Amino acid sequence: MNKKWLATPYLFWAVAFIVIPLLMVVYYGMTDKTGAFTWENVIAITSPEHVKALMLSLLLSLISTIICLLLAYPLAMILVAKHASKTSFIVMLFILPMWMNFLLRTLAWQTLLEKNGVLNGILSFLHLPALNLINTPGAIILGMVYNFLPFMVLPIYNVLAKIDINVINAARDLGANGIQTFLKITLPLSFPGIASGITMVFVPALTTFVISTLLGGSKILLIGNVIEQEFTTASNWHLGSGLSLVLMIFVLLSMVISSFFDKDGEGAAL
Repeated sequence: MNKKWLATPYLFWAVAFIVIPLLMVVYYGMTDKTGAFTWENVIAITSPEHVKALMLSLLLSLISTIICLLLAYPLAMILVAKHASKTSFIVMLFILPMWMNFLLRTLAWQTLLEKNGVLNGILSFLHLPALNLINTPGAIILGMVYNFLPFMVLPIYNVLAKIDINVINAARDLGANGIQTFLKITLPLSFPGIASGITMVFVPALTTFVISTLLGGSKILLIGNVIEQEFTTASNWHLGSGLSLVLMIFVLLSMVISSFFDKDGEGAAL
């Protein structure tokens, strides 16, 4: 029996839940309510309110991705230094939050950050002034970093764990100090994991609307919120699909950049 036939169920699944939905988005995005071809839904991204939402989404996503990278790289190096295996308790601590419902994790932060929440309750108990954290860009960034940090840690850890220790020892034997070894050996060899992690964080951060809805309230609209409202509140699938096509361009660009630095798939998550 040809083993390729074993992939038939996945092929049907991919066609039904990936290809067909994407074709529907393209169809609605490139047509108007009469079914006539139009570019208006795509060009609508140039309107001031949509540009503002897109630029804010790109900014917050970029900041969140940078923060995740700055936090994840040292953590991944610590895990490698401790020779943490895939089943170790430390690695499990990073994976465990991913098993919890995404909505519940974000709601937990809403409870912590709201005006009468846990954090301000502690500050009040200590007779300190309350902080206005909820419904701010900072709260959205915090939610993104919390939810997507594991997606940055695991690819980097996966690549660092594969680096041959003899290569590092050879660099040190040749007179390289710790900083030189990191800049010349460790960092370049970890580029596939960095590229994979950046893509896995930036793409969901750019497209999210749940985090900005719960932690940003109605005061802060990202492009994901605009698209979600077009589909649900305004029932304008054509405009929502057109904006989604524009957003898809940024997603594809991120994937192309990631594949360029990670040609062999070494940065794949555990």
